[in-house]
Amino acid sequence: MTEAIVVLLLVIAAGWPLGHYLAAVMRGAPMHGDRVFGVIEKPVYRLLGVDPSEGMTWKAYAAAFLASNAILGVLAWVVFMTQAWLPLNPNGAPNMRWDLALHTAVSFLTNTNQQHYSGQAQLSHLAQMTGIVGLQVVTPMMGLALVVATLRGLFGGRTPPSASAQATVGDVDVGNYWADVVRPSVRVMLPLCLLWSVLLTWQGVPSTLDGGPVATPVDASAGMAAQKIPLGPVAPMVAAKQIGTNGGGWYGPNSAVPLENPTPLSNLLEMVAILLIPVAITFMVGAFTERRRFSALVFGTMLLMSLVSGSAAIWSEGHSATASDIAVMEGKETRFGAGSSALWAAVTTQTSNGSVNAMHDSLAPLTGLVTIANMLVNGIWGGIGCGLQQFIVYLLLGVFLAGLMTGRTPELFGRKIEAHEVKLLAVLVLLQPLVLLGFTAVTLAVPELTGNSNPGFHAISQVFYEFTSAFANNGSGFEGLGDATAWWNLSTTLLLVLGRYPALLIPLAIAASLARKRVTPEGIGTLQVETPTFALTLVAVIVILTLLQFMPILVLGPIADHLALSAP
Repeated sequence: MTEAIVVLLLVIAAGWPLGHYLAAVMRGAPMHGDRVFGVIEKPVYRLLGVDPSEGMTWKAYAAAFLASNAILGVLAWVVFMTQAWLPLNPNGAPNMRWDLALHTAVSFLTNTNQQHYSGQAQLSHLAQMTGIVGLQVVTPMMGLALVVATLRGLFGGRTPPSASAQATVGDVDVGNYWADVVRPSVRVMLPLCLLWSVLLTWQGVPSTLDGGPVATPVDASAGMAAQKIPLGPVAPMVAAKQIGTNGGGWYGPNSAVPLENPTPLSNLLEMVAILLIPVAITFMVGAFTERRRFSALVFGTMLLMSLVSGSAAIWSEGHSATASDIAVMEGKETRFGAGSSALWAAVTTQTSNGSVNAMHDSLAPLTGLVTIANMLVNGIWGGIGCGLQQFIVYLLLGVFLAGLMTGRTPELFGRKIEAHEVKLLAVLVLLQPLVLLGFTAVTLAVPELTGNSNPGFHAISQVFYEFTSAFANNGSGFEGLGDATAWWNLSTTLLLVLGRYPALLIPLAIAASLARKRVTPEGIGTLQVETPTFALTLVAVIVILTLLQFMPILVLGPIADHLALSAP
């Protein structure tokens, strides 16, 4: 618990100034570092052929987002399928099969980083540095750009720099997509990645283009005359995966491998990195919108859910009836202790990060329940931008339901939430259970597709976890699942897309719709959302919408697994 307190305090202390800096970056106003950063940004804008000061409607913004994703996705897909013929392949990684390459490209494109491969054996250094790390730097900033555009829409749109910035009368300027991606990438993401790369290299994480040494095993009875120890530019990749809430890992077992996470200090640094920008974004909200109480609502609600989730995971792993069962000891992190493993598991699923320092398949069943619940909510802190975007969805639903219950007109920041907005919200509410429960049912009904390593209740948890992780853009998994098959690659690829793009674009469309409405002055009948009472109402809405509707499968999976292991 001490480690959890230290991590939280460090993150808040660093997140407060970073959040204000993020707000200044996303506003696009003149800054002290413009001369330095402009050396990188201006050539990028010229290469893209865009004017960063030109405003966009939400449709143009969404089109630019989708176009950039399509181009990057195809490029990464090609790299993975041709890496054996490209340079920087000292370990002789073969070309990826098309379906595995497609899943990997879409996984990293959607900021999920779900891995159906072992990077040290199946990816070249070039593929890691371009297709993996390149996407890990850019895609989190795409999520940040979308949520900033949504915030602009909620408050009436950005004031255009010129009369020609808006295409037609009534269109709302939500900003410039290219500027919203390039500026935080250059001014926030890359500097933080450089800092963490240096810190992790200092702690012993490899940072080299060498393929690694060949060692002679001490125990000759193992049947191996020599063993290759794969190295590479691991530290920059680990920095990007944690800072960008990406997840994944250079090595198959992720940050449970000492080469990725060698010391207690590196373990602390990586957990701080996972939370840093998501927490900073909650502080950015107040400075960006100039509504400090709104920022307090976001931070307070997320912090409450985070504390409950983290405490439950640590208790379950250390004190529940199954905590010391031999069946759940395999795969545990013995270097740092079960408490640190539980804390990491809670943090990585609260933030859509998905990296692990212990195998989640070996967690106590109730700890597995916590991680699944975190991913179903997907807005405790969430991924960069995505977490706040999901929170806005809950906020809109909470305002609508609270308005109905109290007999007040559902309004958010003076703009009425009407049938059009509610129908769009209903798409997001229904999409999650339809795809998660549907694909889980099909997989369990046709067991030859599953590739499952576990029988009974745990098998249900294992399959449901994989699909939930893909849809929540998390990427962690109950390993042991035979997921490197055409079924798993293609089914989870579909869920990766469905979990990412509607969740980012529908709130933007709703915000643009609200921005076109006349602002109603606040009065005695206005629903006050920036209050502790509404925050608790919002938490109740989140629990009902994301947990209670999945209660049957949670009972059949992790809860039944717990009862079976703890039975006398």
